[in-house]
Amino acid sequence: LLARSGFSAGPAEIESLGEISRAEAVAKILAEAQHRARLGPVTPPPSWTFSWTPPRPARMSEAERLALRDTLREQALELKAWWAREMLDSPAQLTEVMTLFWHGHFTSSLTKVKAPVLLYRQNLLLRHHALGNFGELLRAVARDPAMLLYLDNARSRKQAPNENFARELLELFTLGEGHYAEADIKAAARAFTGWSLDLDSGAFRFRPRLHDSGQKQFLGQEGAFNGDEIIDILLARPETAELIVTKLWRHFISERPDPATVERLAQVFRDADYETMPLLSALFTSDAFWAAENRGRLIKSPVDFVIGSLRLFDLPVRRDADMAWLSLRLGQDLFEPPDVQGWPGGTAWISGASLLTFSGGSLAPG
Repeated sequence: LLARSGFSAGPAEIESLGEISRAEAVAKILAEAQHRARLGPVTPPPSWTFSWTPPRPARMSEAERLALRDTLREQALELKAWWAREMLDSPAQLTEVMTLFWHGHFTSSLTKVKAPVLLYRQNLLLRHHALGNFGELLRAVARDPAMLLYLDNARSRKQAPNENFARELLELFTLGEGHYAEADIKAAARAFTGWSLDLDSGAFRFRPRLHDSGQKQFLGQEGAFNGDEIIDILLARPETAELIVTKLWRHFISERPDPATVERLAQVFRDADYETMPLLSALFTSDAFWAAENRGRLIKSPVDFVIGSLRLFDLPVRRDADMAWLSLRLGQDLFEPPDVQGWPGGTAWISGASLLTFSGGSLAPG
């Protein structure tokens, strides 16, 4: 339980749960994680995260553009080091495990967004909702400036709706492939026109003049839907709960979800109005989670391996950036998922490159 709900565990953590039942241990871990999610991270962030300077490269000289590039590169490194330290030190490990899980589900990358402060804000958003209500998280992500830039919705307008966010909303964030038509993507894209950001503040901004308020047909329903109403329709579909449960199963239990149990847990999720805590409680106390055939079946992600090894053996860390660097060398670069699908996970973590890197002794930072 401690190994899968956190980044490994030391003797003191194991002993703290040794005299209570499984259900009590699960309840204790969930309560601590939810409390920590509300409080926010324990690691002080870099100073630049407290301000926003709108990037305006078109107005810059060549020297200023090069200086900005160097600044953003340095900030990206500091951001990765900050989160690695938070994962190592957090007193509620499940909070960081779930923040990382949602980072892989609602992906955004530094390469595309080009604003580390927006990825920092997105990280805070994911942590705040990590064990909260999935519907609220989905609505917050749809308004998140980093996501608006990553999936090109910031410039989507009624004259030219951009379909990138709408497509991933249906395919990756909620229903899953095969449960919608191309016409549904186009209708959803129209509903999210005008959802943009204010360059002066870096915050979400709705632009009514750019919004398509006309009639739309979406998943068999008709109306002048806006983005929130599209999300309402998606949350009412059983496929949404099933998709999230399936991904959590693969994250916490095994690579082969049991369809009957997934359906049962998805019903728990829907009955709880998409509250994550009841779902995780049901998942962690399920027979499948504790089944002998599911023990030793999960392949650790590079982040889990690096942070977990440091915690398990209480190893010193010379520089926080080294943790993020080691994870990168093994195939997982924080804030830089390979594409909108996130990291594939499972056996994909094992490759010739990662095995050679590890066995060849080249993990020590240069």
